[in-house]
Amino acid sequence: MQYWLMKNEPEELSIDDLAARPNDRFLWDGVRGYQARNMLRDQMQLGDTVLFYYSSVKIPGIAGLATIDSEPVVDTTQFEPNHKYFDPASDPEKPRWITREVKFLRRIDRYITLADIRTRTDELGQDFALLRRANRLSIMPVSLKQFQIIMALEHARMELQR
Repeated sequence: MQYWLMKNEPEELSIDDLAARPNDRFLWDGVRGYQARNMLRDQMQLGDTVLFYYSSVKIPGIAGLATIDSEPVVDTTQFEPNHKYFDPASDPEKPRWITREVKFLRRIDRYITLADIRTRTDELGQDFALLRRANRLSIMPVSLKQFQIIMALEHARMELQR
């Protein structure tokens, strides 16, 4: 099993929206970066765990956990002219963009902010993509050790609240 951090804007899809969807599933469409596409297509596996990260918000952070729940599938939004993810250069005979379905696992007990994560920069290591300057990836791999450090932040924050 592998771990991933997937960025989303909560006004597009929040962890609560995902939990409320039929079968708690969502097609993670609209990925239009080649590196992220390649991870979706080539590296992700059924059952991998996802850190559901809110980006482009006042306080970015991890709001929940999800799992990869499908094999790669064609992202049909690339062929829909009125869709914001339309790609006129994509050929239906050889689709450029793919996606995967994600399934809700659980909400994080205490929102883990980017500031919280930065307090563990030394432990997370320089290969932790979220903390790299100018990182624009919407999907990034997370090692088991990094995942454990981040999840420990959830419980550490809860202990501080008591």
